[in-house]
Amino acid sequence: MTVAEILDRAKSKGVMIATAESCTGGMVAAALTDIPGSSAVVERGFVTYTNTAKQQMLGVQGETLVAHGAVSEQVAGEMADGALAHSDARLAVSVTGIAGPGGSEFKPEGRVCFGLAAKGHPTLTETVEFGALGRDNVRVAARDHALALLAQGLGALS
Repeated sequence: MTVAEILDRAKSKGVMIATAESCTGGMVAAALTDIPGSSAVVERGFVTYTNTAKQQMLGVQGETLVAHGAVSEQVAGEMADGALAHSDARLAVSVTGIAGPGGSEFKPEGRVCFGLAAKGHPTLTETVEFGALGRDNVRVAARDHALALLAQGLGALS
């Protein structure tokens, strides 16, 4: 589904969208708002690059960050939930990961965690291992995956 189709589907369902992004730095929101008329469905985007920003803007719990780290499904879920709680959106997607270069044995370059939250539905989380594709390619792959999750989420909303 193209970005324009995502926006059309959201508009037809009366669904406002929010994004909560870390490693993509606003690329998901930018992809959505590149399309004329997107203001009808894009409610807001949060770029929360630091742990402090995740806590202040989205309500991510410090305990979650300490226990699991910023690149975790737990944090991705709290980011998506926080984007809903701090906006008028009905659907939110979150992205947190290690775009590179670098990483560690436990959190390698290319690991990205996603959250998808919709009012009245359980929050979904997942991790995708894109691999060491290079920073730009990991970020683009993460953006595209987040957009696909939004399309999936819209399909589940009535």
